[in-house]
Amino acid sequence: MRLADTSVFLDFDGTITRRDSCVHVLERLGGPDWATFSDAFSAGRIGSRECIQQEWGLVRSAGEETLRAVAAEVAVDPTFGALADALRAAGAEVAVVSDGFGYYAEEVCAAAGVPVITNAVDWSTGELTFPNLDRCCPCSTCGTCKQAPIKDARRRGRTAVFVGDGISDRKAALLADVLFAKDNLADWCEDAGVDYRPFATLADVARALGLGLAS
Repeated sequence: MRLADTSVFLDFDGTITRRDSCVHVLERLGGPDWATFSDAFSAGRIGSRECIQQEWGLVRSAGEETLRAVAAEVAVDPTFGALADALRAAGAEVAVVSDGFGYYAEEVCAAAGVPVITNAVDWSTGELTFPNLDRCCPCSTCGTCKQAPIKDARRRGRTAVFVGDGISDRKAALLADVLFAKDNLADWCEDAGVDYRPFATLADVARALGLGLAS
């Protein structure tokens, strides 16, 4: 793989973070009902956009300061910044694609200088908005369409690498030229016969891509 011709897309929750920051916020602030929406999404009864809207409604009243503080309790994979730097030094494009609440992904990615495609909170109104949905997509049920940036990269003749772990990553996984998967996504790939490379941490991804990271 020539990294100079490659676009690397990373999921955020559970991939860059040690666990899902949205789940952490919901467990801390969302009361007992949040899992109802998560279960409906997992079962395919609702799309991710409806799921995240309903879940946001359970926590938005906590306010920006509390929501940011609780999300920040979730640790970030310490290799993330070094991986992004090494990829860019090799000429690759790097972006994060996330279908969560958005604000923690924006914060972490800003610190690493990595662009992020995600949902967004309007803190002046408390509304969760979806600037990256794709109503032209056949499913049109996601908050953030993870297929769209992969399609764009491939149209430009680039090799698309996707790194993910969860249910919201499945559609992107189907389009990626090279897929790194773990946890729920890896299980789904096994069942669906989708080729993937397993990983546990981002250091595994770096090694698989032939990157030597500074310690």
